[in-house]
Amino acid sequence: MPVAFFGHGTPLNALRDNEHTRAWARFGTELPPPRAILVVSAHWYVAGTKLTAGASPRTVHDFGAWAPPELFAVDYGAPGSDALVERVRALVAPFPVEADTSWGFDHGAWSVLVHAFPQACVPVVQLSIDRRQPPAFHYALGARLAPLRDEGILVIGSGNVVHNLELFRGEAGEESWPARFERCVRDWIIACDHDALIDYHRQGSDARLAIPTPDHYLPLLYVVAQQRDDDPVRVITEGAHGAMSMLSVALG
Repeated sequence: MPVAFFGHGTPLNALRDNEHTRAWARFGTELPPPRAILVVSAHWYVAGTKLTAGASPRTVHDFGAWAPPELFAVDYGAPGSDALVERVRALVAPFPVEADTSWGFDHGAWSVLVHAFPQACVPVVQLSIDRRQPPAFHYALGARLAPLRDEGILVIGSGNVVHNLELFRGEAGEESWPARFERCVRDWIIACDHDALIDYHRQGSDARLAIPTPDHYLPLLYVVAQQRDDDPVRVITEGAHGAMSMLSVALG
């Protein structure tokens, strides 16, 4: 299996037909059917490393009252997989990972999956992001998950490499700082420059504007940590819209 990072953008993309959602759908149809999917979502950013457990994790509508009723009505009913939970726990042992039944599939996961795997028949497990840990920790944890690729498991990171809602102001031009930083990240991925990706906080003012908080960026590190020397890099879609990047890439 490849590994993939999706810039999920607004949760309204779950309802939209646009260039990005169509690209996510093409990605899903071009893959051999995965045995299961492991998703690292920006929106499960908590103290600790956890995995969604149980046969039928709930659909989490983790947004405010601004959202239309149609968005609250989305129910991504994919099954869970306790077998995958135990496999992940074995791969990262002795590091402790909690099996959690209180969370489910948040919009970082289902806003992409409703397009890539609309029939919701592939088992899905979410992995949380420990907000207390530095980027190098998340990269190292992602590397421990690499054997899943050879077991038919699709590992997905879902976030945005540019995500600054305070500066969100409509469309961004090609020479704006969101577009510049998106291009930098894309080029670092293609060049396998993992040090630059991990040490993003040292990459100048564009990086500081793009990543005011790390939650939406860190899912990328779980993906690039599994990049192999012979992996082709495919840009699924890209584009900086306001202060948000839709860059989505597949490795392998």
